[in-house]
Amino acid sequence: MRTTTFSIRIDEETKERLEKLAKSTSRSKSYLIVDAIKEYIDINEWQIGEIRQAVEEADEPGAKFIDHEKIKAKGESKLAHSMASKGR
Repeated sequence: MRTTTFSIRIDEETKERLEKLAKSTSRSKSYLIVDAIKEYIDINEWQIGEIRQAVEEADEPGAKFIDHEKIKAKGESKLAHSMASKGR
């Protein structure tokens, strides 16, 4: 695989945290940065793909939607039940 150099600017606190993490994991700072960028891209590509797919499905004729208030009430009910079962 071909690589290229990329320059970034980060604040001092982030740099110190990166150095600490690199030392504690026996990894280079470059390795951690590349790994973080790849993970960020993977997550965002997946999320954008899912959003596009949902929009396409919503745009199809006959698409069914659930009222926001019904979903909200169901979520609140589940949360209340969960909290009650934990004695809160």
